[in-house]
Amino acid sequence: MSDLINVILLGIIEGITEFLPISSTGHLLIAEKFGLGERSDLFNVGIQAGAILAVTFIYWGRIWKLLTQWRDPANRDYLAKLAVAFLITAVLGFVAVKLGFKLPEAVTPVAWALVIGGIWMIAAERLAARQPDRTQVTWRVAILVGIAQMVAGLFPGTSRSAATIFTAMLAGTSNRAAATEFAFLVGIPTMYAATGYELLKVLKEGGLHHEDWTAFGVGFVVSAIVAFVAVKWLLGYIRSHRFTPFAIYRILLGIALLLLVPAGA
Repeated sequence: MSDLINVILLGIIEGITEFLPISSTGHLLIAEKFGLGERSDLFNVGIQAGAILAVTFIYWGRIWKLLTQWRDPANRDYLAKLAVAFLITAVLGFVAVKLGFKLPEAVTPVAWALVIGGIWMIAAERLAARQPDRTQVTWRVAILVGIAQMVAGLFPGTSRSAATIFTAMLAGTSNRAAATEFAFLVGIPTMYAATGYELLKVLKEGGLHHEDWTAFGVGFVVSAIVAFVAVKWLLGYIRSHRFTPFAIYRILLGIALLLLVPAGA
C-alpha cells in the first residue's frame, strides 16, 4: 500500500510539473531521492507520456484541424515546422544515445539547472516583452525549439516546457500563448516517441517481466488526470500573467537544494 501511495504521489508530481516550466524530470529525481523510491526509465518516461496524453486531449481540436485541413497553406506550414522541430530533437537524441550519454542521477546538477533556468526565464521574458507581439512561428523558432527540447532532455532541472517556450519567445514568437501552444504541440510526438523507445528497449532486453506494470498504469493515469487540470489552469493563467512566479520558485528550490544537499549527492 505504501508503494502504491508513492506511485500516486509521483504521478501527481509529474502531472503538475510536466508542463509548468519548473522541470518534471528534476522534480521526479528529487522525489525519488527523498523517499518515494527510484523507478525504472520506462516508468519515468511512461508517466510523462500520461501527461502528454492530457495535452493531446486539450489540443485535440487544434490537432484535428491541422491534420484534416492540411491543404490549407497556413496549416501545412505549421505542420511542417512541428515536424522539423520534432525531427531535430529525434536526431540529436539518437546521437546522444549512440554516444552513450546518461542522465545525471545526482541532485546537485538539478539544483544548479533550476537556479540558472529561473534566472534565464526572468531575463528572457523581459527581453521578449520588449518585442512586438508576434504569434507567427518562424522557421528559426521551429529549429531552435527542436534544439532546446534536446538540451532540456540532457540536463534534468532545465525543464522542456521552459526551454521551448522561452526559446520560441526569444526567437520571434513573442506572444506567450502562441509560444506555449507550439512548445506543447511539439512535445506530443516527442514524448510519445520517447516512451515507445524505452518500451522497445525493455522488450529487446527481455525486461518486461521485471517491470511493475501496475505501478506504471497507476502512475500513467494519475499523471494524465493531474496534467489535464494543470495545463487547463496554465493556459488560462498565461493570458494575463507572466511566468515570473515559476522562475522565483525554481530559484528558491534550487538554492534550498544546494544548501541542504551535500555536494555531489
